[in-house]
Amino acid sequence: MLRIRSPQDLGAGLVFIAIGVAGVYFGQDLTYGSSSRMGPGYFPIILSYLTIMMGLIIGGRGFALDGPPIQRIPLRPISFVILAILAFGFLIEQIGLALTTVAVIFIASAARKQFNVKETVVLAIVVAALCVGVFIYGLSQPMPAWWGR
Repeated sequence: MLRIRSPQDLGAGLVFIAIGVAGVYFGQDLTYGSSSRMGPGYFPIILSYLTIMMGLIIGGRGFALDGPPIQRIPLRPISFVILAILAFGFLIEQIGLALTTVAVIFIASAARKQFNVKETVVLAIVVAALCVGVFIYGLSQPMPAWWGR
C-alpha cells in the first residue's frame, strides 16, 4: 500500500499534471509539425509534456520523501492582491497612473498583518513617481498621468 509521506509534493505534482494536461488539450488543434519544420503547436505541446513529467517526478516524491503537510490557504493576501489588480483596472482611466499606483499599493499593503502606514506612504510615493517617469514620460504610453488629464 502506498503511503503519502509529503502531501505538499503530491499536491504540487497534481497541479503540474493538471496544467500540462490542459496545455495538451488546448494545444491539440494547433499544427504540430516536425523538429525541422515546427508548427505553432510544437513548442506548447512539448512544454506541456515536460510539465506533466515534472508533475510525475514531484508527485512521486510525495510517496518517497518525508515532508510537511499541506498548509491552510492564506485568503487575506490573495483577496487583497486580487482587489488591488481589479482596482487598477477600474481606476487607471478615472484618476490617472500616479493616484492609481498609490491606491493599489495601499490596497496590496493591507494584505500584510503588520501594516505600516509610514512605510506604505513612502513606497507609494516612490513607486508612483517611478511609474509616471518610466511609462508616461519615458515610454510615452497612452494613459493619463494625473487626474483630469
